[in-house]
Amino acid sequence: MAKLSVADVSVSGKAVLMRCDFNVPLDDAQQITDDRRITEALPSIKSVLDRGGRVILMSHLGRPEGKDAAADAKYSLAPVAVRLQELLGCPVHFAADTIGDEAQSKSAALKNGEVLLLENVRFNKGEKKGDSEYAAVLAAMGDIYCNDAFGTCHRTEGSMVAVPNAMSGKPKVCGFLVEKEIKFLSEAIANPARPFVAIVGGAKVSDKINVIQNLLAICDKVLIGGAMAYTFALAQGGSVGRSRVEKDKVDLANELIASGGDKLLLPLDTHCGDDFKGTCNKQVVAAGTIPNEGGWEGFDIGPATIAKYEAVIKSAKTVVWNGPMGVFEMPPFDAGTRAVADAIVASGAVSIIGGGDSAAAIQEFGLADKVTHVSTGGGASLEMLEGKKFAAVELLDDK
Repeated sequence: MAKLSVADVSVSGKAVLMRCDFNVPLDDAQQITDDRRITEALPSIKSVLDRGGRVILMSHLGRPEGKDAAADAKYSLAPVAVRLQELLGCPVHFAADTIGDEAQSKSAALKNGEVLLLENVRFNKGEKKGDSEYAAVLAAMGDIYCNDAFGTCHRTEGSMVAVPNAMSGKPKVCGFLVEKEIKFLSEAIANPARPFVAIVGGAKVSDKINVIQNLLAICDKVLIGGAMAYTFALAQGGSVGRSRVEKDKVDLANELIASGGDKLLLPLDTHCGDDFKGTCNKQVVAAGTIPNEGGWEGFDIGPATIAKYEAVIKSAKTVVWNGPMGVFEMPPFDAGTRAVADAIVASGAVSIIGGGDSAAAIQEFGLADKVTHVSTGGGASLEMLEGKKFAAVELLDDK
């Protein structure tokens, strides 16, 4: 799956049309509250600028449903242009449209060493549809296509697939961020150092059924936590109180238990509360014995499960983690997720944190720089862990 990266092609005097993921959170005053997705794109952008090229950036932000900037200004990428200019230390031009007169004139006038950010691609209905006319206008702006937007690699929107397909005969490469994601989420998992341990949490079995099935086929152990554990407990005839469960997925949980054998590890105990707040009454009970009376609900794995999971993780050589063990945003029900994070760091294993809430947790705990890789894509990382192929990656040039 090794693809050419932006470092593998000559960019001097060339316009690189680069798809990034600048889908950053904004507050009510249109101020960026977390600029990580911008900072993560800097290496690819700087590589082009430092080697005498120019960069035309495309991205989405939110879900404006094909409305224009005037109708949905809260989704404008204008704040991103301001922050990007601060981070790069050089002017960043901004076009208030994607394929309109301003975008075309500013892209044509762009000089080597300069950056242009186009307005939110989703303001144009052609983005979602993958419209050929829309794609052709964007394709004409670049000499090279670069995909550095891993968070949307599982999608087939215009800027991800139709635009590069319209750039026939021109190089199509990945940026450093996508290159890194492919390396860890695909290549490292294809040939892992063993023991290979996967930790899967989160709310719904249905969201991660394909991930669990794929990991059971390739891992030595798969550890289950989060609210999905209560669906497994229900499948085994246990009581789960008011815990979040998917009653219609009980048969599915039983199938996973049967197929997983001793590879699939379920919680031994549960940390419960009688209200959804950190100051509620609390108790630890054996898995599957949450009282059905009194409003009790499972919020985290218990201490016996923590000890069991720590021991398994300690022996691992490769660890993939996707999904928290409990309500990590609400102490003391963050204990299980924190313990798993600490155990991963202490193991010294190749550690891949699969985006979404797991990435948020590892960041919150201050451990992001102590693991091997934190994925930038929630949905994309899940689908890659399922073993799916991405059209937006497959179309890039092979090394």
